[in-house]
Amino acid sequence: MENKPSIKKNYIYNTLYQLLTLITPLITAPYISRVLRPEGAGIYSYTNSIVTYFTLFAALGTASYGQREIAMHRDDKQQTTKLFWEIEILSVTTTGAALGAWLVWIALSTQYTVYYGVLTISVVAVAFDISWYFDGLEKFKYIVIRNTIVKIAGIVLLFLFVTKETDVLLYVGIMAATGLLGNISMWTYLPGMLGKADFKSLHPYKVHLKQTFAYFIPTIATSVYTVLDKTMIGAITVSKAENGYYEQATKIVRMLESLLFSLNTVMVSRQSYLFAEGKIDEIKDKINKSFDFLFALAIPIMFGLTAVARNFVPWFFGRGYEPVVNLLRVMSPLPLVICISNILGSQYLTPSGQRARSSKGIVTGAVVNFILNSLLIPKYGADGAAAASVIAELVISIIYMHMSKRYASWKQLGRIAWKKFAASMVMFAVIWVIARGKEGSVLITLVQIAVAVPVYAGMLILLRDPVVDEGKRMLKTGKKNHG
Repeated sequence: MENKPSIKKNYIYNTLYQLLTLITPLITAPYISRVLRPEGAGIYSYTNSIVTYFTLFAALGTASYGQREIAMHRDDKQQTTKLFWEIEILSVTTTGAALGAWLVWIALSTQYTVYYGVLTISVVAVAFDISWYFDGLEKFKYIVIRNTIVKIAGIVLLFLFVTKETDVLLYVGIMAATGLLGNISMWTYLPGMLGKADFKSLHPYKVHLKQTFAYFIPTIATSVYTVLDKTMIGAITVSKAENGYYEQATKIVRMLESLLFSLNTVMVSRQSYLFAEGKIDEIKDKINKSFDFLFALAIPIMFGLTAVARNFVPWFFGRGYEPVVNLLRVMSPLPLVICISNILGSQYLTPSGQRARSSKGIVTGAVVNFILNSLLIPKYGADGAAAASVIAELVISIIYMHMSKRYASWKQLGRIAWKKFAASMVMFAVIWVIARGKEGSVLITLVQIAVAVPVYAGMLILLRDPVVDEGKRMLKTGKKNHG
């Protein structure tokens, strides 16, 4: 492959963006939580969960499918050009159908109608989303630049215009509009990247419609435990505040997950290329190293989130968000549990063309989540939804492990994880003692983080965890490359 994209550079680009993703809620969440209060945050959470179903239908799985197809043919400019226009035309068509259905929903709605009207922008934005094309080419630099500009603009607009509790509609509008403008901006990179297309020879529906459905089914199923939680909390508890608590807790957890899984975003295109080349040993090696690296981050995050929650929530979100403490503790295993399914899905099942097969696991997890939500939310509210999500994700990871037994085993994961668990437990004990009996102190949280990192790293070195040796090897390689 000529001009082979660098995984390390792409990972750096993506990690820098994920750091921005990490920093953004740290800047905006404390402000928004105090200005809009739990009720306002709950309205945004609930209405956004509704529009998500329509945007999922509009996308119809083109993001994952398009990335894979572009990645497998990226050495052929004419073919990637043809694929781009076929998949984009299909996306515009499905967005049009979703938009029609959305307008019917607005006409029939009796509550939050004006919010739904503004969220029409989010449905339209799907037609302009071509990030899958750049993902497939491993041109992550373009995506990072675009997303960085959009996020900074969004932050500025929030602080300028969302200033009081009644500005919920304005907040919804800013979030939706920045997404649309960000997607449109990606089109400015296309000139020179695409070849000349023969539009008469394009077959967007005959060739791709069936394939995108294979990607759409698991995407819809996934939404059951990532979006339907919020819908069901709002419908069952009839509490805006309960949804507000859940929104803030999931914001923190998803923020951490996005930082963790930036590697898999980079790797999915490379693994698709390697499967096309038949390089199985290299694929297995990359999967094993991904588990080693991500477990080294996910396991301490799980223990750390549990330890800092009681002190962190009061000063970060403000008064009135006390229920978020328990929600964070219930959700703390999610980054680790999802780590398993995310690696296997992104680096094996999707690149090898088994998206339809993997959807069985996602559908099973979605059914489990829906049943548990129905049983737990009436009694436990948002806490019940959080527990249901953890169990559903665990079910999916177990199924994915069974589907991927040629590439990963529980014994292998245990061998990779046990030293990291031991190191994290020591870290947990130390930072738990630091914050015991204290709540709402920024200084205590900073001390916990400052102490946690060296304690955990020191324990890994003491236990001679393989990830330490891999880190040393990468540093030596980096020095040689810059020498």
